[in-house]
Amino acid sequence: MSKEYSNGTITIKWEPKKCQHAGICVATLPKVYNPKATPWINAVNASTEELKDQINKCPSGALSYYINE
Repeated sequence: MSKEYSNGTITIKWEPKKCQHAGICVATLPKVYNPKATPWINAVNASTEELKDQINKCPSGALSYYINE
């Protein structure tokens, strides 16, 4: 199972079973990743480049992305 969140340009894919809860996403972009909110990812709160940079740092690979066409 995975969930997807988009800002219109980029879509973030989150795979909960892979997540190690390292917290890098929350520490890096707290305006996007808020585990207390629903949904917990709000992709419109950062630029596409900021999102790509942060997702590439995810140690478990639970976060990935694709560019919308």
